[in-house]
Amino acid sequence: MAIRDKMRANAAHVLQPGENIQAVFGAQTTSQYLALISLWILIIANRYRVIVVTDRRILVCASGRMATTPVKEVLRELPRNTRVGPPRGLWWRCETLGEKLYVHKRFHKDVNAADGVAA
Repeated sequence: MAIRDKMRANAAHVLQPGENIQAVFGAQTTSQYLALISLWILIIANRYRVIVVTDRRILVCASGRMATTPVKEVLRELPRNTRVGPPRGLWWRCETLGEKLYVHKRFHKDVNAADGVAA
C-alpha cells in the first residue's frame, strides 16, 4: 500500500460524516538538515504530522516520532480556504499551518493539489 493511501485510511476516524479527503501529505517538525550537526538532535526533537485536506477544513494531525502514516489525534483545525503553499526546494518550510513544518519534495504535488482545489 502506498504512503498516501495509508495516510488516507488512517485519517478516516477524524473525518466528519460525508466529508471527503482532497489531499493528504506528511510533514515533520524539525529540519532534516539538523542531522548534519547531530542525528540525536533530530531523533529526539522531531515529530511527524499528517496534514489532511478535506472539502470542509484542513486538519493537522499528530503522527508520532517514528512513523509518518498513523493519525493519532487532531492538533489543529484550519479553515479550508487557508493557502498552504507554494512549496519549493528539497525540504520546504511551511509556516501557514500553525507551526513550523518541513515538507519533503515528494509531497509538493499534494500541497499544490490542495491549493489548486481551494482556489
